[in-house]
Amino acid sequence: MTDATLATPQGDAPAQVYPTLAEATRVWARIALLSFGGPAGQIAVMHRILVEEKRWIGDGRFLHALNFCMLLPGPEAQQLATYVGWLMHGTRGGVIAGMLFVLPGVVAIMALSWLYALYGDIGMVEALFFGLKAAILAIVLQAVVRIGRRALKNDAMRLLAVLSFVAIFAFDAPFPLIVLVAAMIGFLGARSGLPAFTPGGGHGSVGGVHVDDAETLLGEEMAEMPAGARRSALIAGAAAVALWLGPVAALVAVLGPGNVFADITTFFSKMAVVTFGGAYAVLAYVAQEAVGTYGWLKPGEMLDGLGMAETTPGPLIMVLQFVGFLGAFREAGWDNPLLAGTLGGLLATWVTFAPCFAFIFLGAPYMEGLRSNRALSAALTAVTASVVGVILNLAIWFAIHVIWREVQRVEAGPLSIELPVFGSIDWIAAALSVLALVAVFRLKLGVTTVLGGAAVLGFALHAVGLVT
Repeated sequence: MTDATLATPQGDAPAQVYPTLAEATRVWARIALLSFGGPAGQIAVMHRILVEEKRWIGDGRFLHALNFCMLLPGPEAQQLATYVGWLMHGTRGGVIAGMLFVLPGVVAIMALSWLYALYGDIGMVEALFFGLKAAILAIVLQAVVRIGRRALKNDAMRLLAVLSFVAIFAFDAPFPLIVLVAAMIGFLGARSGLPAFTPGGGHGSVGGVHVDDAETLLGEEMAEMPAGARRSALIAGAAAVALWLGPVAALVAVLGPGNVFADITTFFSKMAVVTFGGAYAVLAYVAQEAVGTYGWLKPGEMLDGLGMAETTPGPLIMVLQFVGFLGAFREAGWDNPLLAGTLGGLLATWVTFAPCFAFIFLGAPYMEGLRSNRALSAALTAVTASVVGVILNLAIWFAIHVIWREVQRVEAGPLSIELPVFGSIDWIAAALSVLALVAVFRLKLGVTTVLGGAAVLGFALHAVGLVT
């Protein structure tokens, strides 16, 4: 068996022709172009096409792979695509699936970043993003509720969420420290046998149609992995690590710390290894550092970038390309700032996703061992609970900067709290935010509908002179 035929039909799988790599590439391109709506929507698209339509894999194997990806930092949907690509066609299949999943978002966000840099101060464009900001606030609050329902199953998890919120909101604690402490608490709680830290079942059913593994192309049992396939995956993982850290080391050595390109690669590399909990948790860390520490962009611009990512295909974490673009566009000091911004955005994307390939290829051959490690799963459960508090902080941070025109920081000893100047409330922004909340929580409208409606309202308010 070669690396290109890592898995073969097993058991009672139906008589199907095993897809060639070219045929699989077309399927992955289709999935990439349809992957809107964040991780939940993207995973649902993959399930519909891979499980229900193509029947390459069944529900058991799909959820098995998804739980494995949940144990890793980074965007789980992109990593799931990479893993299933590897499962079908070895290392080449994993690289193609993972890269195609990202490519539409790279192109779309880069094009929007250029338009934002060139025309972002034009009234109609500002009105568009004014409306989108209110919708994004509602969508982030929805994420708090959705993740909270899944993660906060007992008092210990709820306490972790509260403490994480207080740590980041009131004491400006670094996001990586919060993740590390939560992981240690979960790990030690499981090792101590505490019932509260017994991992749950992970994800439940993903799609509306259940497909047994035995009824699919790959069947119920995966054939024993050839030594060549294991070696190829490990070599690919080591190459991904080198391609990730090599440019970081080179830029720091040549340009020195403090240069914006060196800072982009080091910052997003650090972020790549602590980004448990999804894109919204990542944004809390980015808002804390890229806005507060580096000053690459303003709080409202973070919302604009998230609006771009919500309305384009690909992972929501692609918003980081927009952050890298604006950082280099403004700080590089080049005669051609658009070229600098393009390089900054691509560097941010590179060091964000190269680790994802490294984690998948290095971990895939040992997937079963990772999934059966109860202490590791408990650590992830605790991190997910803490992320609820972090995302709540992000929602409040967004609300302060969307609804109020002026913000002040209050410091007293270790306390460091950002509060609105209440006399500076923007009543139009507040009204739009309330409408978006009603649309999301009361009317149960989809993300695309809410974002589209908010954009139209922004244009309408600009047309009548209420938004300039």
